[in-house]
Amino acid sequence: MAQAKINAKANEGAQQQQQQQSQAGGQLRGRFYRSTSMADRSSRLLENLDQLELRVEAFRDAASAMEQEKEILLEMIHNIQNSQDMRHISEGEREELNLTANRLMGRTLTVEVSVETIRNAQQQESLLHATKMIDEIVNKLLDDLEDAKIRLMSLYGACTSDVPAGPIDQKFQSVVIGCAIEDQKKIKRRLETLLRNLENSEKSITLLEHQKSSVRQSCNSKQD
Repeated sequence: MAQAKINAKANEGAQQQQQQQSQAGGQLRGRFYRSTSMADRSSRLLENLDQLELRVEAFRDAASAMEQEKEILLEMIHNIQNSQDMRHISEGEREELNLTANRLMGRTLTVEVSVETIRNAQQQESLLHATKMIDEIVNKLLDDLEDAKIRLMSLYGACTSDVPAGPIDQKFQSVVIGCAIEDQKKIKRRLETLLRNLENSEKSITLLEHQKSSVRQSCNSKQD
């Protein structure tokens, strides 16, 4: 009887050990499979985020393009309103065209597009400095149009990779380099717009002077 009890105890211990080993193996297999599943999920999530990043950048590029389109439309409407052709039509026609132009400008201004640029403190300071340098020239445009054009061209030369037609403002170039990439593009676009407007102003002044000269010659011919 004693031996039988001993054997029974031994068998019971062996069974318990087998059960424990089986449970431990199951836990290890569970951890293994769970780890593999987590890696798959992580990989899928990362792939989705990579795809979303491409879409976010495309979205920002599209919004930036809309910003530029708005600027171009407003500039074109403004140029038409101030063109020489508008000065050589009847008062009624000019009034009607101005109403249409104002309507188009108003509709354009109802579209609000804003792409915020992420900047660090140094980039923010560089942007403010560059903007101040441009504003100083713009504020003196009426004092000396030709000098302002030369100075703006030197600023523009500092922003382009093409071979500049004239001197480059080295100080402005070092300031622009410190700006964020998106801000560098906006600064360049602003200078391009200013130079175009100056060119149109010079053409208007030239045409006006030519007209005055023609009128004087006509008057002198009649007097003769």
